[in-house]
Amino acid sequence: MPIFEYKCDSCGTQFEKLLRRSDDVSALSCPDCGEQHLSQQYSTFAAHASGPSSAASEMPSCPSGMCGNPGMCGRN
Repeated sequence: MPIFEYKCDSCGTQFEKLLRRSDDVSALSCPDCGEQHLSQQYSTFAAHASGPSSAASEMPSCPSGMCGNPGMCGRN
């Protein structure tokens, strides 16, 4: 189930809402003022991976982030 981010056009409150169906959007209102004048905001995607760590995370990384091959960086 996706979590959507909204901003109330009336009072400016930003909030997140878990919606089960697209029909739920019509009944959505601001938790602070109760108005239904909402704008959907762009949200960032976050994922959590479980399991053994990958080889890429075990390699040393370049502190500047500029090296194409972090294992050969002279700054490590």
